[in-house]
Amino acid sequence: MKIVWRIQHHDPIAMAVCWLVISSWIMFVGVFLARQKPPEQKETRRDKRATLGIVLQAVGYALVWAIQRPMFSPIVSMSLASEILLAIITVAIAALSVWLVMMAVSALGKQWAYGARLVEGHKLITEGPYRWVRNPIYTGMFGMLLATGLAVSHWIGLLPAIGVFLIGTMIRIRSEEKLLHEAFGQEFEKYTRNVAAMLPGIY
Repeated sequence: MKIVWRIQHHDPIAMAVCWLVISSWIMFVGVFLARQKPPEQKETRRDKRATLGIVLQAVGYALVWAIQRPMFSPIVSMSLASEILLAIITVAIAALSVWLVMMAVSALGKQWAYGARLVEGHKLITEGPYRWVRNPIYTGMFGMLLATGLAVSHWIGLLPAIGVFLIGTMIRIRSEEKLLHEAFGQEFEKYTRNVAAMLPGIY
């Protein structure tokens, strides 16, 4: 589908949401760029299958940014009250996502990595946001995708973006949690019984 960049209607609410979500993206990326790089850790195990999940997540983000509706317009026609409510929800999702990722990266410390791996002296992190979900970074990443879709995407792009992103996320979760199960056994099993993988009450 051809990317739509043309400004057809400057809706002030949609414009504000768009810029607030973009600001959230700057903070989101900044969490990782500003993170103090820990000393090099000896890797004890890695699962390369998680790479496919990373690729699919990237495709999901590409879809949500590429297939856009006319800039600064609501995602669908709606009443003013509904548009204001959706705007508040969208900005809240973006802000909470940034906060969740920031807290998760801080809790992981030197164990954070792009790929699925274990390092020497690896610990099972169950503190901070890991009390609520086992994979809070992925929850935050999904929140940013959803907020971006509501702010700038055409719904035709948002729906497949969500599907592709979630498939990729599930692949990464299963890959990473396989390593954690092998390393921590019953301790990890107990943790998985009490804490949702990504979305409380859903998955």
